[in-house]
Amino acid sequence: MSFDRRTFIKGTSLAGLTLMAPGIIGRAKADDTIRLASILDQSGGLDIYGKPMADATTMAVDEINAAGGLNGKQVELINYDPQSNIQFYTQYATKAAAGDKAHVVHAGITSASREAIRPTLGRFKSLYFYNTQYEGGVCDRNCFCTGSTPAQTVEKLVPYAMNKFGKKVYIIAADYNYGQITAQWVKKYVTDNGGEVADIEFFPLDVTNFGPTIKKIQAAKPDMVWSALVGGAHISFYRQYAAAGMNKSVPIASTTFGVGNEHKLISADEGDGILAAYTYFQEVPGDDNAAFVKRFQDKFGADAPYLNELAARSYEGIQFWAEAVRKAGTADRMPVIEALESGISLAGPSGPISIDPKTHHGVLNVYLAELKDQTFNIVETHNEQPPSDTLLVCDLKANPDQAKFYFENGLEAAGIK
Repeated sequence: MSFDRRTFIKGTSLAGLTLMAPGIIGRAKADDTIRLASILDQSGGLDIYGKPMADATTMAVDEINAAGGLNGKQVELINYDPQSNIQFYTQYATKAAAGDKAHVVHAGITSASREAIRPTLGRFKSLYFYNTQYEGGVCDRNCFCTGSTPAQTVEKLVPYAMNKFGKKVYIIAADYNYGQITAQWVKKYVTDNGGEVADIEFFPLDVTNFGPTIKKIQAAKPDMVWSALVGGAHISFYRQYAAAGMNKSVPIASTTFGVGNEHKLISADEGDGILAAYTYFQEVPGDDNAAFVKRFQDKFGADAPYLNELAARSYEGIQFWAEAVRKAGTADRMPVIEALESGISLAGPSGPISIDPKTHHGVLNVYLAELKDQTFNIVETHNEQPPSDTLLVCDLKANPDQAKFYFENGLEAAGIK
């Protein structure tokens, strides 16, 4: 079939975009395509995450269309770049839902971006997929979260790293929801495994000078540093840490390092020995992943970025949605939600994946890996892990009329607060 697809890159100003009430914004859309809107940072400080996600999104849509589309219709990809700006996220979400009449929106990287647009998409009744690792706690029937949560990755990496490095941990994290809440989960799991937290420090996303913190780490003499740093500016920490010789004496574990392909941006000497945990690495063994990596590299050639969890979740999130559209026989929101809640599972590049109907979160394989020569070597695998942190506070089967973010409740339910 010939492709009937367009991509809009909204990369400059939003002058002239008027935010209006549902029903009076936008124009009528023809029913000859199924519209998928993507809102991902392809510029600004978070583009190290957004670019691989956007490429994986493009590949997923292209593959669906090349195979004949969905229910006899092509998928129209409408692609927005919010430039790492929360205001643009809210404006593009309104445009995608009310103007483009998108059947589904795949969007958001930070928790702040998700919480800026999730209520908007709920209000316009536009189905929402959030394909990014995060701190857990979203309980919203209109929202599906395919990325990992702390109970899936942090809970597995903490005991492994403590057994390897020691029990005294210094935590550094980005100063926003994900970093703050993940730091509390790290502290819980460290304590649960008989360890101690030397200190916790938080950093705004634009901080680049970590000299004072490195001195504090030297003085505290921890056995390891846990990093939940985020974004392009925070890459400076790893370079400065290695320049001070600290990477040779106090190793690092992280559930954020590498997901922005930081391991390709710093040298092998700066990164060797870092431990990470994700639900996908490009190095995951298996024929399905090998074929996925080859297709991606063939499509994007020399410009193809390393494939990380965010890219895999973006690709698999779209495949989940597509399978639900096929099962429902329509792209309409409620039949698709019901199809997703019925127990759809896929064999994706990251392994077998499914949606937990109580939380709308992914049940995912988790991989622990150690960095050597800019390559992650898988050292441990945990199969089909549930989002047990979010299960503490969310049951959409029992109470489907929810659209909340229960992060405080989740911490309290886990005995953290």
